[in-house]
Amino acid sequence: MRSLDTTRIRAVIRKELRDYRRNRFIFLTMTIMPFLFLALPMIDVFLIKPSASSAMLDKRLGAALLYMLLIPVLVPATLAAYSVVGEKEQGTLEPLLTTPIRRQDFILGKAAAVMIPALAIAYTVFGLFLATVWLFANPIVASAIFHQGPVLLTQVLFTPLLAGWAIWVGMAVSARANDVRVAQQLSTFASFPPIGLVALISLNVINPSFMLAVVLAGGLLAVDVLALRLVSSLFDPERLVTGMKAVRS
Repeated sequence: MRSLDTTRIRAVIRKELRDYRRNRFIFLTMTIMPFLFLALPMIDVFLIKPSASSAMLDKRLGAALLYMLLIPVLVPATLAAYSVVGEKEQGTLEPLLTTPIRRQDFILGKAAAVMIPALAIAYTVFGLFLATVWLFANPIVASAIFHQGPVLLTQVLFTPLLAGWAIWVGMAVSARANDVRVAQQLSTFASFPPIGLVALISLNVINPSFMLAVVLAGGLLAVDVLALRLVSSLFDPERLVTGMKAVRS
């Protein structure tokens, strides 16, 4: 495999970020949706009574923290679904693919342009959540949250991994779809399966531990790597432009 061209990757990233700013739907998705998923768990946390049982307290707090992990799924899924089919609709895909850019540079540039804002938003919202709880929530509730070490580690480790999964799924759907809205709906739906496992940990159905969080993160990383290879096989320039796979003699 030839070395990556970082100059071309950066050029793709800059182009994608400019496109995001120009697209009103994407801009609203990146600004309004995250704060919606911050407001809902905050309301839930402030409504928790300190006199609640330990089991009920852990369940309510786990559900609140689970909202934080919807951000690195929904935001990247929306952006990644736009990555190819959006170019088709604008008529900019063919000129882009006819440049000297190589396939791996194109894919990684597109993926990085989604990953950067997704992680910035997800970690910012998570930090705001923890800071608000620490400063304003009932001390008993705040202490219960900060003592859930394995769950908090799961939040930190799974955020980029869930975003990676959502990106590869979204790009795979986008490479096959012909309509942006359909691609966004399908990619969002297909990005949710890993959330089921995280929900079992957050809600203490599966007993969380530091080792379990690390092992599951390693498994999800392996899945992301396999998904990258699958997505790479879908990005045949001839097929993306004409709808037909190139025939090699």
